Amino acid sequence: MIFTQSLQPISKCQRTNIAVCVALTFSAFSLRPLPAQPATDQSASDRLERLERAVQQLEKRNAELEQEVGNLKKRSPFASELGSESRPKAASEGKAYLEKTTATEEKKPVYVLPGASEFKLTLGGFIQAQFEGGDISAFEGRFATDAAKDRFRLRRARINLSGDFAEQFDFKIEGDFEQSDTAVTVRDATGKTIASNSTRTSFGATDIFINWHQFPEFNIKLGQYKAPFGLEQITPDTKLFTIERSQPTSALTPERQVGVELWGKPLTNILPSQKELVTYWAGIFNGNGRNISVNDNNEFMYVGRLEVLALKAKLFNQDASVKFGGDALSSRDEAGTNFAPVGNIAVNSDGSLSSFNAPSAAERKAYSLDASLHLGPFDLIGEYLNERIRPRESTATAPAFAAFRADGYYVQGSYFIIPKTLQLVTKYESFNPGQVANDDVSSITGGVNYYVHGDDIKLLADYIHTWSDFRDANPQFGESEFDEILVRLQIIF
Repeated sequence: MIFTQSLQPISKCQRTNIAVCVALTFSAFSLRPLPAQPATDQSASDRLERLERAVQQLEKRNAELEQEVGNLKKRSPFASELGSESRPKAASEGKAYLEKTTATEEKKPVYVLPGASEFKLTLGGFIQAQFEGGDISAFEGRFATDAAKDRFRLRRARINLSGDFAEQFDFKIEGDFEQSDTAVTVRDATGKTIASNSTRTSFGATDIFINWHQFPEFNIKLGQYKAPFGLEQITPDTKLFTIERSQPTSALTPERQVGVELWGKPLTNILPSQKELVTYWAGIFNGNGRNISVNDNNEFMYVGRLEVLALKAKLFNQDASVKFGGDALSSRDEAGTNFAPVGNIAVNSDGSLSSFNAPSAAERKAYSLDASLHLGPFDLIGEYLNERIRPRESTATAPAFAAFRADGYYVQGSYFIIPKTLQLVTKYESFNPGQVANDDVSSITGGVNYYVHGDDIKLLADYIHTWSDFRDANPQFGESEFDEILVRLQIIF
């Protein structure tokens, strides 16, 4: 303790006190009667000059002490105790000791340097890890005997890079380390398997696009991204209130495609206060899925979407909004085109569903309607989707399948019982593949979402009960009702 106090630097206030004390001392001596002095004694001005020099020397010495103590702090193992409080703490033996805090060097911030002339560059991504138990993916019609078993799963593990240029261009590059349950197998002419991703994690591109945004009324977007069809489909994976999208969405939306689109908010400059009132998208795509560099023919998929923000106001002292949307799709496809890249639409003999690859050249037309209401902690969303698939009349070969119309809908409600922290959600969905009698698959979901740090750290748990009308009408194929539990942890970085 004595060592510590002796090293304390002399503060400005202390220097002033020293100077005053010295001045008073000299003054006391100067006021005391003095004996007769010889003529050689210095005058009073000389004594004041000596006093000033003494004060200057004290200030200089104090500055030297401050520097020495500073150097000692850097070298001494007790540096953290110098100039800081130490408090007694009970040791395990009942003795008291001084708690020491370790001095840590300040970490430098992590940053990304642009490689070109962009003025903004952002590196990010997210991980969605989950547990799946019970009748896995039964709500998607996967209730055959080969359905997946209980498991832990990395649902998505993505990393992305996005940026902006001063010339009004922005871009995004994103890839996913996790793929769907559908295996991709490559075989040679003899049928021997030479490559497969069914037993390993693979990496695939999701979003890769360039967007020109100089005019908010019409942006031009080119690359691979989600075609603007289906409200639930174009909602980001990290923003969904349920762990998985509904079966109608997965089966009847085109998901990611390669193409170009024009989109924007046409009222931005005409009515700035109403710039969010209308948003539109109009795109042309190859139509045969993502990460495919060739088009299956000289035809394209045409997709359009229109959103109208009908209300944005305060109701009952709560933020409120009402939005309506509509989509349209038209495409002419060759044999082998997968019409549901992330969902199931084909009806199997036992009533289960699987992906649909066109047996012969086909054409499809689809539309959807959606509405959403937001009122404080409450959200209500509903969407209806309809798609007609039929053989192409102009094809040179005979049709290999009969035309059919598939449709479905969902209604979802959610409510924050603890604002921005604990949310309850429920969803009812029904999907009609439209290929055989009583082939409807319906589900009801109940869930709870805990927002640890907004969407950045979020824990979700869903219970899904599913029933099949086909299996209910044909009990020889087995159970017609199924139950599944999903639990997900989401981290965004």
